[in-house]
Amino acid sequence: MKSTNSHDDRIAKMTFASVYPHYVTKVEKKGRTKEELHQVIEWLTGYDEKKLHKLIEEKVTFETFFKNASINPNTHLITG
Repeated sequence: MKSTNSHDDRIAKMTFASVYPHYVTKVEKKGRTKEELHQVIEWLTGYDEKKLHKLIEEKVTFETFFKNASINPNTHLITG
């Protein structure tokens, strides 16, 4: 998928809370657990479960979600 400025802006304005349930559904369909999803999110962003739930409650946008995250320096190792 080719990224465009309008597409990027649309995603940045979406709330993490609106997409999070879809992440849970997807990982569970693949035989994984919500706890495993949280483990991956924490590895990627540094947000523990308590902070993650706070961000969901606050309905932060993806822009804010990633702007305030401590992105793992090993993200370049993600291949799929």
